[in-house]
Amino acid sequence: MALTVPLPRSPLEDDPAWWYEHELGWATADGPPLRLVTGLRFDVLELPAAAGGAVLRRVGAATGPVALLGRRMRLLVAAGSADELPGLLDWLEWGGISLDLAALGSGGRMTAPIPPGWSGSGAPGAAVWLRAPEPGREVESSLPALRAVRGGAAAPCLVRLVAAAAAECHRVRLLSARTRANGPASQQLTPQRFASS
Repeated sequence: MALTVPLPRSPLEDDPAWWYEHELGWATADGPPLRLVTGLRFDVLELPAAAGGAVLRRVGAATGPVALLGRRMRLLVAAGSADELPGLLDWLEWGGISLDLAALGSGGRMTAPIPPGWSGSGAPGAAVWLRAPEPGREVESSLPALRAVRGGAAAPCLVRLVAAAAAECHRVRLLSARTRANGPASQQLTPQRFASS
């Protein structure tokens, strides 16, 4: 009588770190919470969720994966973009203006959302994907980049994304200041829409 031994199972296949590392090829840092290492495969533009929602409406599908953590939205952009942000803001004439816009680049960490389709911690404010990365698809070619063409495929324009993000961050800041100055009645005002550049 032959004994059959089941194939060894991989206990890590239901681990989010395994999914990020093996399905996407992204580096992780132990938690809790689990974090994604920035500056290797992607950088992150971080801005208020209200401004981020307006940016997504303006640029449409012209951006890659997008995550939400509490009241902060994180847009994944090409690696190296964080270093370009200060110069881009100056060039776009936003330099010296207080914007709630930050970048995570080399050596940074981003809280990892639960992978799409996985049951996660339903904790309020937990990181979630609004536009999830897709396994088996090279995400880098779809990320906004400073160069318009990479690897023969057109990547979304980082300059256009940063211009939209700066304008929307400024708009949210002005509306917030107006609300604080005038009280709750000013919340009924319709915000001015900026034309896409």
